[in-house]
Amino acid sequence: MITTPPGLYCLSLAHVASLFPGFYSVQAASSFADLCSAAILRSFNCVLAVICSIIMYDINTHLKPTLDDKKATLQAVILSLYPLHWFFTFLYYTDVASVTAVLAMYLACLKKNYWLSALSGAFSVFIRQTNIVWVLFVACTQIIDIAITHGKKNAIRAGSDMSINKPGWACDNNTSSAGLNLRKRRVVKVMDTVKNPLVNAHASSPYSSGLLEDIWAILLTLWHMKWELLFSFSPFVMVLVAFVLFVLWNGSIVLGAKEAHAVTPHFAQILYFSLVSVMALAPMHFTVPHAVDLFKHFRKNMTFGFFLGFMALTAGFVSVHFFSVAHPYLLADNRHYPFYLWRKIIMAHWSIKYLLVPLYIWSWFSIIHALGKFRNKIWVFAYFMATAAVLVPAPLIEFRYYTIPFFFLVLHSNSNESGRWYLTGILYICVNVFTMMMFLFRPFSWDHEPGVQRFIW
Repeated sequence: MITTPPGLYCLSLAHVASLFPGFYSVQAASSFADLCSAAILRSFNCVLAVICSIIMYDINTHLKPTLDDKKATLQAVILSLYPLHWFFTFLYYTDVASVTAVLAMYLACLKKNYWLSALSGAFSVFIRQTNIVWVLFVACTQIIDIAITHGKKNAIRAGSDMSINKPGWACDNNTSSAGLNLRKRRVVKVMDTVKNPLVNAHASSPYSSGLLEDIWAILLTLWHMKWELLFSFSPFVMVLVAFVLFVLWNGSIVLGAKEAHAVTPHFAQILYFSLVSVMALAPMHFTVPHAVDLFKHFRKNMTFGFFLGFMALTAGFVSVHFFSVAHPYLLADNRHYPFYLWRKIIMAHWSIKYLLVPLYIWSWFSIIHALGKFRNKIWVFAYFMATAAVLVPAPLIEFRYYTIPFFFLVLHSNSNESGRWYLTGILYICVNVFTMMMFLFRPFSWDHEPGVQRFIW
């Protein structure tokens, strides 16, 4: 049963229509229906995968202007080999089209082409309805960047107008001097807060306090710019309004088998995502320098760090105990790798799912630390909330749901050491060879259903 909007099928028709004249002229296909085969439809995902790689290259060079072309190309190629993305490139699923549309939306937004960005976002929702979360994420992060840039300009203007106590100037008393120094400190603090984290390599730690103050400062800035922002981002508002109307008309965000895909609070899902993502970036996260750097950030404020760790562990244990969903499809469909991971690892013993919680939490801390070095706290918070909004309502454990947040994570981690990227590429190639060998050469059959079954993600 079809559970996604028909965006991919519309694109596929356009793809087949573009190929038909050439095939017809060489008598390779006598009709449009003859050309619309499984092989041709799957080839469209290969085309989209190439386009997606180019988009990732453009995003990378835009976010990291100092990155040379060789490294940017290397990273784009290796990301295209990401096992969840690469495997479904050769099957007729919505994943590759969905990722391509979302990243195209993000690239257009980075270049401040908001109409094109909203159009790409609308089409991404037409491919997979949960992409509305990434539409909101992209719009919100761009609005945050605008607010930070606006605040930075105001701080610079305030700094230029500020009276500075120069040699030879007289102060009336200690009070005026203290007031001047306090004013200087406030301006410096504002300027430090609004610095672009991609430019400043010493962005504030995600473990430090001040998130609420930063949110409040940005909200005040946005309030003063509300009409300008509403006009600039009106295309995104249109997409959101259209989506809300669709949900009201449909009665749910779910299409097709609504009972099997009902929204369920599955908080453990976001824990699985953290571990899968960190393992997919093992050469970057499982390293001694990264662990030492992470420990130093905790040591800067050990009291707050221990409190944060305790709260995170508590939330993790609560999530796996009360909000760990075993979907009927997960328990019954032995074609998918999560079926075996669930049975052989997570449910091997009642204690395993609890013993994995510290590893889940460490994985999230590692992710937040990697993002927090080059992005501000509010961007990291928005990323976490968007990832949770996509994954938590999904009752079924599907690793392919992790692809879009994974790509956003990698593109904003700013890890440019070629050696680690080569190791990551080797890891991806090994996994891809294994999964393809299992798919091609280890078919099996079900007693209750005719046909050949194959192992897939």
